[in-house]
Amino acid sequence: MRSAHSVDQVRAAEAELMARLPEGTLMQRAAAGLAVTCARLLTRRRGRVYGSRVVVLAGSGDNGGDALYAGAELARRGARVTAVLLAPGRAHGGGLAALRAAYGRVVVEQEVGLADFSCADLVLDGIVGIGGRGGLRPEAEPYARAARTGVVVAVDVPSGVDADTGEVAGAALRADVTVCFGTYKPGLLIDPGASYAGAVQLVGIGLELPPAGVVALQHADVAALLPVPGAESDKYRRGVVGVAAGSARYPGAALLAVAGALRGGAGAVRYVGTAAEEVVRRFPETLVTEGGPAGAGRVQAWVVGPGGGEGAGQALAEALAADVPVLVDADGLTELARLGPGALAGRTAPTLLTPHTGEAARLLAGAGAGSGGDGGTRSEQTRPPAAEELAAARLATARRLAAAYRATVLLKGSTTVVADPSGSVRVNPTGTAWLATAGSGDVLAGLAGSLLAAGLSAPDAAAVAACLHGLAARHTAGVPGAPVIASEVAAALPAVWNDVRAAAAPEPRSGRPGGTGA
Repeated sequence: MRSAHSVDQVRAAEAELMARLPEGTLMQRAAAGLAVTCARLLTRRRGRVYGSRVVVLAGSGDNGGDALYAGAELARRGARVTAVLLAPGRAHGGGLAALRAAYGRVVVEQEVGLADFSCADLVLDGIVGIGGRGGLRPEAEPYARAARTGVVVAVDVPSGVDADTGEVAGAALRADVTVCFGTYKPGLLIDPGASYAGAVQLVGIGLELPPAGVVALQHADVAALLPVPGAESDKYRRGVVGVAAGSARYPGAALLAVAGALRGGAGAVRYVGTAAEEVVRRFPETLVTEGGPAGAGRVQAWVVGPGGGEGAGQALAEALAADVPVLVDADGLTELARLGPGALAGRTAPTLLTPHTGEAARLLAGAGAGSGGDGGTRSEQTRPPAAEELAAARLATARRLAAAYRATVLLKGSTTVVADPSGSVRVNPTGTAWLATAGSGDVLAGLAGSLLAAGLSAPDAAAVAACLHGLAARHTAGVPGAPVIASEVAAALPAVWNDVRAAAAPEPRSGRPGGTGA
């Protein structure tokens, strides 16, 4: 699991550790790990560090100091290192002295720095650290636009990316590799910031940190959550998921939601809706019930809304009245936005909402929340939020929705963000742009609903479903990538389910295959 901590948490942990260590020890640890990564990249690129051209973009403060000390280490190994000071009067004194002692070159003329930047083998981005807010300052903006041939390595976070949120308010440097210290930062895991970070590498520096507020599940974490039937299991003990989806206009939504549900770990799928004939013809395993959720019989979770059309409101009301987890998607979300958070008041069973940013905008408008942060005038707070604003602030959007509706929220997009009402967040990066295709959300809804019925909590079901869904899309699209359709994504779920479990399985002991060793 990748755990990400806020800037305030990191600052507090650093202060506590620095109080026990000799002055400068923490920076030396960070710079040493940074230099090792840079040396490895240069060796891979040029075959050696010696003679490589390295440019250090050094801003003020400790971030620039980390970069300067790492540059000094590379200079001692024979690299030709130039430090470009973007705040000459506030450059880190110790780092600057170390670089000069290693015969590194220092320039303050930005035209010279840009010329070196464009032809360097490796650039260290030490302009702005984790405390930076907003886009790059004017003196640094040209580096975000300049052509380059070398590898850019960001120090802790790409300059211009908000470390806490991943928001990019203006110009920002795009890194090939980001070396972060002590812990991951949320902005490195969540778009748009994640798309600027490149490959993220963690360097331990000995921080003692509290539980993380943002995590990204890895294969072992997902495998540990996957429901696995036991020897005494039957289809009912494994859970029954109800799917209320589809309409005369959108019968395919029912088929795709059922397809995802059948491959999601529950023992049976019960369908209610207008597409019963098509569902049974395509999936004879499905249990079909006439009427709505209220008369469908016992289920352990409901999926409501995909392609539901005009019937979504009634289906939503009946499902929410049941004391089981309910996943609300698509037309169900539109109806919920009309009703507002009061529709969920009094529910004791979990509710999982799965909006894209357009639906999130409607839900926030229905909750009376504007697109800005806390505070502001009443007119600002009730202004309907724009989907583009919400997409640029994915972490805040998911948390605000979860708090407003007291529900778990799976916010779909390039980085899927799962937030619960406590503010805890799980992010998933496994998707592909090819997943932006009609019906893919229906498959995801069915898959997550089935995991709910199998007994997973709402945050677990959402995070596991997002991971498997993204992996299935990658599996289907292949490399370098080709268009996929939603039914192919559903069909690929068993393969990626097996891949996840196999990747997390312990290495087999040596010996004869199938033998007991006796």
